[in-house]
Amino acid sequence: MELTTIAKPYANAVFEIAQQNKSYADWKDVLEVGALVADDATMRAFVAAPSSTKSDKVKTMTAVFESALGRALSKQEAIFIGLLLENGRVGVLPNILELFETMSNLNGDAKAFHVISAYKLSAKEKKQIVSDLSDKYNTTVSIDTKVDENLVGGVVIKEGDRVIDLSIQARINELSSCLSVVH
Repeated sequence: MELTTIAKPYANAVFEIAQQNKSYADWKDVLEVGALVADDATMRAFVAAPSSTKSDKVKTMTAVFESALGRALSKQEAIFIGLLLENGRVGVLPNILELFETMSNLNGDAKAFHVISAYKLSAKEKKQIVSDLSDKYNTTVSIDTKVDENLVGGVVIKEGDRVIDLSIQARINELSSCLSVVH
């Protein structure tokens, strides 16, 4: 059976929960960590190991997710991880993430932004950006991040053809332009 076919019911369920709770960003974070876990050879070997009990696997996976996310898992997120482990479906997490992102983008309620920063953003900084954008646009927001060291500091936020440039490089260019006009 194709992995997308297996992933679809899980992605639908997660998307439905995210819609009800307006928790798209949290679920996207969980699924992104899950995709990384599924792609990691050591974690795949641990999950497949018959020597580990299911409860040990759930505890370890929960700890890995919480460590990567920098927060505790919600009850629903923990149940979801346990269900994937119980059903042997951890390997489909990248497909679940892909389907979830597609559904989120098709949903009129959500906006996807590209954030470019001078350095790798922490989970707390990402969460703050998502919160600020959600407040500004009064909708659910998801972001993907990229590093561009030429910015010196700050961020550039893009959504379609809209750009919010809050970088130090933009401020320097603006100041330079003002000074060259004065002379």
